[in-house]
Amino acid sequence: MSYYFSKTLNLTFDEAETKVMEALKEQGFGILTEIDVQATLKKKLEIDFRPYKILGACNPPFAHEALQAEDKIGTMLPCNVILQERENGVEVAAIDPIASMSAVNNEKVTEVAKKIHDKLQNVIQSL
Repeated sequence: MSYYFSKTLNLTFDEAETKVMEALKEQGFGILTEIDVQATLKKKLEIDFRPYKILGACNPPFAHEALQAEDKIGTMLPCNVILQERENGVEVAAIDPIASMSAVNNEKVTEVAKKIHDKLQNVIQSL
């Protein structure tokens, strides 16, 4: 089982980021965090790195449902979506919540993970 879904887009990094944000919004996700890995590595370590961003995506109703089922599930939230520049375009990858939450032995969490899985898979497929 893979722990992510991915797709490579033939767009600029900024265009891909805009498209990803729109696709996430259409599936009910908002962005809680945005980490610019390229800028952070440059600032903290003086390392040149390819454009790479980590978006912390959250679907509030499902997050609430998961937190009601398992109070420590916040250690696995939000769902991360990455964008990284590759030679053949911009790769977009999203965590597969079924894989990431498989360690939680809670049927209610598994049900929420399945719902989020479908939404994140729809995001990647729509790009």
